[in-house]
Amino acid sequence: MGKLYIVPTPIGNLDDMTFRAVKVLKDADIVLAEDTRTSGKLLKHFGIDTKMSSYHKFNEHKVAESIVNKIKSGENVALISDAGTPAISDPGFLLVRECVKNGVDVECLPGATAFVPALVNSALPADKFFFEGFLPHKKGRQTRLKFLSEFPHTVILYESPHRLVKTLKQIAEFFGSDRKVSVSRELTKLHEENVRGTVEEVIEHFDNKTVKGEIVIVIEGKTK
Repeated sequence: MGKLYIVPTPIGNLDDMTFRAVKVLKDADIVLAEDTRTSGKLLKHFGIDTKMSSYHKFNEHKVAESIVNKIKSGENVALISDAGTPAISDPGFLLVRECVKNGVDVECLPGATAFVPALVNSALPADKFFFEGFLPHKKGRQTRLKFLSEFPHTVILYESPHRLVKTLKQIAEFFGSDRKVSVSRELTKLHEENVRGTVEEVIEHFDNKTVKGEIVIVIEGKTK
C-alpha cells in the first residue's frame, strides 16, 4: 500500500520550500494540485517532473474514492494547494478523512501557512487563539461576527483584498472601533505589509486604496 503525503508549499517566497517537500514531490507517483497551471510553475522551478492531476473544491467529492484506491494499489500520492498547507482553508480535509476511514497512511509535512506569521507579527497574544478562516459571504455572516466579538482570545480571519475595508467596518460595528487589530498582506513577498492599530486606525490606512494580495486579519480578544 502507498501513502498520502500532505505537502505545504510557499505562500509567496519560493525560498520557503523545504528540502523534504521537494524530495516527496519528486518521489511521488502523482501530485494532486489545486490548480495545475499554478503548481506547474512551482514544480518546474524545483526541477520536479512528477505527473500532476487536478484536485480542487469542485471535484474533491467525486475523485476522493478513486485516489484512495490508487494509494491502496501501491501508489504514493502527494497533495498540494496553490499556496500554504492543504486542508487549511483549502481542499484536503475530505481526502484525509477518506484515507483514514480506509486505513490508508497519511503523512503531513510541516510548512508554510499564512496565519502563523500574521499572528506572530500582530503583537497580539498568541498563546491562545481562534482561527475562523473565511467568514460566510452572506448568510450567517453577522451571526459569526457577533459570536467572535465575544471571544476572549485572539481571533484570526482570512479575507480577499476587495472585501477588506468592508470587513473592517463590520468588525468596527460588532467588536468596537477601538478594538486592536492587525492586517497582514503579501506575506513573505517583496511588498509585505503589516498594519497594526485600532480598527478605526486600520480602516483609515486602507480606505480608498487599491489593496492587493491575500489578507490575514488578526483581532484582539474581548477583555473584561
